Amino acid sequence: MLFAVVALAAFTFTRICLALWTGLDAVPFSDWPAMLATGLWFDLAVLTALLAPVLLYEALLPSRWREARVHRALRFAWFAFVVFALLFGAVAEATFWLEFATRFNFIAVDYLLYTHEVIGNVRESYPVGWIVAGLALASLAVATALRPWLERADALPVSRRRRLAWAVAAIVLPATMMTLASIDQMLPTGNAWANELAGNGLFTFAAAMRRNELDYDRFYATMPQDEADAVLRSLLVSRKPLDRNAPRVAAVEHESTESHSAGLPRRPRHVVLVMVESLSAEFVGAWGSTQGLTPNLDRLAREGLVFSNVYATGTRTVRGLEAVSLGTPPVPGQAIVRRPGNDHLATIGEVLEHQGYATSFVYGGYGYFDNMNAYFDANDYRVVDRTDFPKASIVFENIWGVADESLFANALAVIDASVATGKPSFTHVMTTSNHRPFTYPAGRIDLPSPGGREGGVKYTDWAIGRFVEDARARPWFDQTLFVFVADHCAAVAGRTALPVGGYRIPLIFYAPKLVAPAEYAPLMSQIDVPPTILDVLGVDGDDHFFGRSVFELPATPERAFISNYQSLGYLRGGVLTVLSPGRRVDAYRVEARTHESVPIPVEPALEREAIAYYQTASRAFRQGALRAPDYAQR
Repeated sequence: MLFAVVALAAFTFTRICLALWTGLDAVPFSDWPAMLATGLWFDLAVLTALLAPVLLYEALLPSRWREARVHRALRFAWFAFVVFALLFGAVAEATFWLEFATRFNFIAVDYLLYTHEVIGNVRESYPVGWIVAGLALASLAVATALRPWLERADALPVSRRRRLAWAVAAIVLPATMMTLASIDQMLPTGNAWANELAGNGLFTFAAAMRRNELDYDRFYATMPQDEADAVLRSLLVSRKPLDRNAPRVAAVEHESTESHSAGLPRRPRHVVLVMVESLSAEFVGAWGSTQGLTPNLDRLAREGLVFSNVYATGTRTVRGLEAVSLGTPPVPGQAIVRRPGNDHLATIGEVLEHQGYATSFVYGGYGYFDNMNAYFDANDYRVVDRTDFPKASIVFENIWGVADESLFANALAVIDASVATGKPSFTHVMTTSNHRPFTYPAGRIDLPSPGGREGGVKYTDWAIGRFVEDARARPWFDQTLFVFVADHCAAVAGRTALPVGGYRIPLIFYAPKLVAPAEYAPLMSQIDVPPTILDVLGVDGDDHFFGRSVFELPATPERAFISNYQSLGYLRGGVLTVLSPGRRVDAYRVEARTHESVPIPVEPALEREAIAYYQTASRAFRQGALRAPDYAQR
């Protein structure tokens, strides 16, 4: 059928264009045969589903209607619309690929829930009207060129046997293909880019809807829990059942309570945790960038304590929020921030609020996005988002959020109010400006808005510099530890499913009166941020987390956790062990300077450690062992 030919052509054209756009150095021609062959398999699987209603229509359409002029006109209009939909899908896949370097996945599924932000973001980032008009003209041209073949198909006689065959095919073909085809077959090569391109966006989208929450025990390698507990104890992490009768109970307890805070002669009274949207370490001068985008952060790094070897746990803001609030390795599928049953967990906010701190979460966008407001509110934070900001305080805003300078101005007001209560305070601030459409107020930096990623980074750095100087005039400044950390990197793409360099993020502790300039070079995970902050504060609770204070003695074996929504990575000793669905385990030697990964045989000891961490964390959330102790139920 003509429809099938056009659909397959559109799918193949999209795949080839994305491969060429990515570059032959990333997707060499040697990977193309396997990529195209596997891609054709997924395209056929999708095609059977798309053809099902068409086949049923053809089977039921009376012959006298088929020959009518009105029907032929309607069929032409329908065919032109189908071509438009295919071309529109190709453009949508291209924009998604430019942002995430993947086919449609669970992020695309999530975006369906937040159409206001997503559609607004697209409209502010691309000339949507011109694109749609161009696609409409192209679709009309294609349909007109193919009209003779379309009318010739209408003129063919249709027997009862052919109608029956069409009806049977409409049922049998999609059922068969959807049973045989699986997203786990998207591994024709050892190149992650080629593997992604081998997929079909509609197929991966449907698979993501089914796998948005992956059951670890069902899909991943496991081990007896008592053995997993023993492995974690050997890594200085021991897990105990939750005792609701104890005054303070930890789902995860570390064996050593001795601690010291290197470079901090006095403990801070207040903490301001600034999580910066999409700030890859590669953009920051203190981490080796020569672009000159971050003069303010570079100054703070020179004057503060720099953690130079830190890795984010995931590729989205919710993963970063999960890591720095809950201190747990990433669970497969959806982040805990967006899952049911995430209230009154042992978050850093819940722990500090119980000990007399005023805890707040301040976000520059709409906090209903990704369930942020609900999550932090349910875990004893005071939640403030753009809807709570006075209109006069907003100097600029786009669909994603207010300009970071407006966010920081309102964050200062929140901190002032918290300090005025006489309590110590913990304020978690989440920025938005370093995000598409990368628009910001004019005159702040030397890159005109919209300035792309470079403009977003440089404007956010400018806003951070202004924030620190405004805070310096406050009476609470000398008693405050400022923590600057990214939520995730700007892009994660490479030849492997988990390119390690795409997870390296900056982390700075800044407090001129409290922190001596220094560098902490050992490997560190984003999940170590909350227990490290609690250790620096000298309060109880750092034993609630899977993460561990980097100042705690004896030192924890250096390791980091990196993931996408289904691949779970464990980095230790220059080896990345990756757990994947289908109980698959892979290993890679990671070159320290370039972060290039080379496949190697799996090391059994590291495999056991990876399974122990991820299995225990996943079960702990599912079984309620990450919940806070009795004080959360007061």
